[in-house]
Order: sequence, then structure tokens, then C-alpha cells
Amino acid sequence: MAKRFLSGNEAFAYGIRLAKPQVISAYPITPQTIVVEKLSEMVEDGSLESEFIHVESEHSALSCAMGASAVGARAFTATSSQGLLYMAECLVYASGGRFPIVMMNANRSTALPWNIYGDQRDSISQLDSGWIQAYAENAQESLDFALMSYYIAEQKQVSTPFMVNLDGFVLTHTYEVVDVPSSEQADAFLPPYETENKLDLLKPKNLAFSAGPEHNTAFKYKEHIGMLNVKKAVADAEERFAEIFGRRYTGLTESYFTEDADYILITLGSIAGLVKETVDKLREKGERVGLLRLRYLRPFPNEEIAESVKNAKAVAVLEKDISFGNEGTVYTNVNSALQKSKISIPTSNYIGGLGGKNISQAEIETIFYDLKQEKFKVRFLSVGGDLK
Repeated sequence: MAKRFLSGNEAFAYGIRLAKPQVISAYPITPQTIVVEKLSEMVEDGSLESEFIHVESEHSALSCAMGASAVGARAFTATSSQGLLYMAECLVYASGGRFPIVMMNANRSTALPWNIYGDQRDSISQLDSGWIQAYAENAQESLDFALMSYYIAEQKQVSTPFMVNLDGFVLTHTYEVVDVPSSEQADAFLPPYETENKLDLLKPKNLAFSAGPEHNTAFKYKEHIGMLNVKKAVADAEERFAEIFGRRYTGLTESYFTEDADYILITLGSIAGLVKETVDKLREKGERVGLLRLRYLRPFPNEEIAESVKNAKAVAVLEKDISFGNEGTVYTNVNSALQKSKISIPTSNYIGGLGGKNISQAEIETIFYDLKQEKFKVRFLSVGGDLK
């Protein structure tokens, strides 16, 4: 284990090097480019033995990764924003084909207007594409996700592609001290990729075929079950990870002072760090507030959310996303989780950080204050108007 001063992008690249993908398909897009640039340097200097393929578009990048996975290779690619949307056709091909590709997405606003800064509308718009989706809080978790994502995605009962999301610039381009495991530790954690879901001249089979109405639902049902199996695979991966690396994670969610909290803020990604600081500040003043961080959006942590907020007086969801004409998509999912568990508490939705706009500690304090004052709403931060 070595300590390095790395950006989120660089930390993720170091994690991918430890995972030893056999094929890397790369196409640049801000703010993701540093990941594949760093990996190209590692291939060039011999510290990573991999086929590095510079393709002509994001669509080609995921197509290339699928081709590699289809012959049994461990594959990696990365993208952001419009690049992810350009990949949309291939996203459902990869999940439907049960190819456990790992892709890093640098969360960035989608056009128009053009904007290179970070919100989460790109990845959240693709929640129904059949990919596992995880959201890192910091550079250390980014590196660790790079390793764990392959372990989880490649489990036979999962066999599902994995999208790891890092907040653009806020996480991808800021630096912090990161523990980088040794190659020996990584090899002990992540075994070589083995699969029967591949093209094989000795055992010929048909991949990526057509299925009409009589059989299509069966394939989609199996895809759904594979996603549900992720929860156990995450638990297994994190237990194994803790034994080897000494760092323990908390499954699909992370709870921070939720046990006795009257008011809980639910959010995801790097903003959770500021929310934790705000919770600490308000706790010192005697306010019983807490944070529930969603580490995964797919599979969605229905039971974990219900268990964490069941004793709260009110809950707010802060997200960098809006489903135009309705509300934030994360908020919709959270309310569904509460309804399924028959938990009846007031909820509010705050839309913030769009186009990279800063979310301040004062705004987070206001959210907790609104909950305490029973001001329940759907509101855009920094605009001031409720969503009608």
C-alpha cells in the first residue's frame, strides 16, 4: 500500500491498472479525458499490459468494449455527458448481452446550453439502461470502486455492466491523498475473468440474437434478476475488500447520524462530504439531523432507505437532476421506496448543482431548517421558486 496525491480521475486510473483489463477503448471528452490519458501512459511504460484502442467516437468506444467482452476479455472504457448519450444505443446492447464491462462516467451537464461542468443528469437519464450505477464521494472511493466494480459485475449470478460515476471537476480534477494498493493485494482480491458467455470456437454459441414476443420477456426477467443479485455481490465484495485492504464500505447506502435523526437529507456523490460537515455543525447546536448517502442508484436501495428513515419526522432529497415537468428522478425513487414500505413521512425535493453551480453550506442548512418548519416542497436551489 502506497500513499499518492491524486485527482479522482487519476485515482480511478490507478484502480483500473490494478484490475488489469485486457482491452481499453478510449475516446476523449471533458472532464473524463485524464482517465484514458493516464491509462495510455501506463500501457506505454509497461506498467499495464493491455490493448489500448483509440477509437473514433464514444459509440465506437462502447462497441469496442462489447466486442472484447464477447470473446471473454476484461474490458474498460470511459465517457461523460454527451458522450454517454451518444452511447445510449450501446448501453442496452451491453446489458442485454450480459457483458460485465466497467465504464467510468465523469458526471457533466448535458446540452443545451453547452456546459462542461458537473451535474448528474447524464447518468440518471440512463437508469433504465440495465447498468449497475454507483456514485463515488471522494478519490479513495473512486479507486476502490474501480476494483470492486469488476468483482461485482463479473459474478456469474450478476453478469451486468457497471457504470461508476464521478462528479465532474469537483471530484475528477481535485486532489487528495489516496492509498494505492499493491498489485499483489489487488490480485488476491480480483481473480482473472472467466466466463461461459463468450464466442468460443470449441463451444460454438449464438450471442446477441433476436428474440420475439414469446421469449423476450424471459430474457428481460433474467436481466432484472441479475441486477437484484448485485446487492449480495456488493456485500461479498466489500467483505473481501475489508479483509485484504483494511477499508470497509457500507453497501448500497451510507448512513451518517441517521439512527436518532428527526430530519434526514438524502443525497449522492461528492456533495455528501459537505452535508456531513453541515450535520456535524448542526449537531453541535443540538439539532438532530442526519445524512443518508446513496452509493448505488441501480440496484435501488429500497429496503436500506426505509430502514434508515423510518423514525424520522421528515426527509429531503438533494439531487443534481430534474425530470422536466415533474421532479427529481432520485426523489421519485425515494418516495417509491417509502410507499412500498408503508412509511408515511413528509418529503421534500431540492434540485441543485445544475451546470456545476455551487451548493453552499448555507443552502444545506436551509434545507434542514425548512424540514423543521414543515416547509415541504419541490424547489430549485438558487432560483427561489417552488416547482409548480
